[in-house]
Amino acid sequence: MKKTTLYNTHIDWNAKMTSFGGYQMPVQYSGVTKEHLAVREKLGIFDVSHMGEFYVSGPSAFDLLQFVCSNDISKIAVGKAQYNYFPNEKGGVVDDLIVYRLDTEHYLLVVNAANIEKDWEWINTHNVNFNAQIKDRSEQTALLAIQGPKALEAMQQLTEFPLDSLEFYAHTTAIFAGCKEVLIATTGYTGAGGIEIYFPAADAPLIWNKVLQAGESYGILPAGLAARDTLRTEMGYCLYGNEIDDITSPIAAGLGWVTKPETGFFNSEMLAKQKTEGTENKLIGFKMVERGIPRSGYSIVNSNGEPIGRVTSGTQSPCLSKGIGLGYVKAEHATPGSELGVLIREKHCSALVVKPPFLKS
Repeated sequence: MKKTTLYNTHIDWNAKMTSFGGYQMPVQYSGVTKEHLAVREKLGIFDVSHMGEFYVSGPSAFDLLQFVCSNDISKIAVGKAQYNYFPNEKGGVVDDLIVYRLDTEHYLLVVNAANIEKDWEWINTHNVNFNAQIKDRSEQTALLAIQGPKALEAMQQLTEFPLDSLEFYAHTTAIFAGCKEVLIATTGYTGAGGIEIYFPAADAPLIWNKVLQAGESYGILPAGLAARDTLRTEMGYCLYGNEIDDITSPIAAGLGWVTKPETGFFNSEMLAKQKTEGTENKLIGFKMVERGIPRSGYSIVNSNGEPIGRVTSGTQSPCLSKGIGLGYVKAEHATPGSELGVLIREKHCSALVVKPPFLKS
């Protein structure tokens, strides 16, 4: 089992550790609800150094990425980022990722930890036809997510670059916490705003401590994977292995907005047809009407108790103080406002279809 450079730091903070994506990772420190609310209301820091980082460069880098990625790479300006996924031959998803354009012919791809080897093999298999330069810097790169409405203000102490000048899904390279060549990006997986920073793994303990010092007066808390999951669920964000996988249609998952068949990406014809004709199942968000916490794998039923789908993610929302979830149902049951039920310990608990995000800005 791998460990990030901050493993001993997490132990010192009395974090509860768990296995995730092939790494020993902190699941929580002071408590999921406390960490969750700190991120929503103030700021929190996540160690997400288990994520994978691939650098793609050269004259054919654009053509390779335009072929393996679902979104239109031509729309990414230098200094910007774009959400994407790798379509596969089955009409499913190899992985979802963020693509950062660092320079005219230089890109950074950030992929999920559990899929690093699979993604590396996938992109290299297709690169045979393009011959771009690809480097896997996952082991050498640390990634911290500093998320929350106070994140930019608090972190401004650590850099001379004006953080508030960065647009959403933008990035720059600057000195941060005394370390050179830190990639600072206004990306994240919480819906709470803030930044993500990429830098050499050896600098992680130093930067972690400086971030906590800078955020102390703002109420910063270290946050673990559990809070990261409740935060992304409140926003309705897909998690690979839950809402999307090798066999689930990205169109059914609501990812039509990042599916651009006109670019001619791999297997674009199949997904173009699904965009036009629709899919049998659709991913929905739902709020519990009755008391109960939905969990992944629970059955979703109609008013007669007949199965119509399954829960893919569910939790007790710390902000709403009620159960919320994501799940797949037959398309005819996916209209917001529709009533349905979730079988929780064999009990029919009423729920209502809603359109994510669950928190409205």
